[in-house]
Amino acid sequence: MPRVIHFEINATDAQRAVEFYTKVFGWTITKWEGPFDYWLISTGEDGDPGIDGAIMAGGGAPTVNTIDVPSVDEFIEKVKAAGGRLVSPKNAIPGVGYHAYCEDAEGIPFGMMEADPAAG
Repeated sequence: MPRVIHFEINATDAQRAVEFYTKVFGWTITKWEGPFDYWLISTGEDGDPGIDGAIMAGGGAPTVNTIDVPSVDEFIEKVKAAGGRLVSPKNAIPGVGYHAYCEDAEGIPFGMMEADPAAG
């Protein structure tokens, strides 16, 4: 069954957000080495309840949850059939998988991720 696996905090000032969440919650936050500004958040130790996330520069919806799916293409069709919409097309994240942003029938944004280490 698809589950929430990741969250993104969209910030207009990403460095300020990094400092805030580090100071308040003690999260470990590191800059991703990928092709855009993205900071990975570790919220705890492996085996502890909860999920990890990221801070994304540029603003947008304040927080977006990402759901693990076996096929982004298949679930885009399910989203559309249920009254939601595709916000950004499926794209490859090298070495990670495929991702797309959608909105549900209420207009609430969410992401979907299909794991595939060969993506790229």
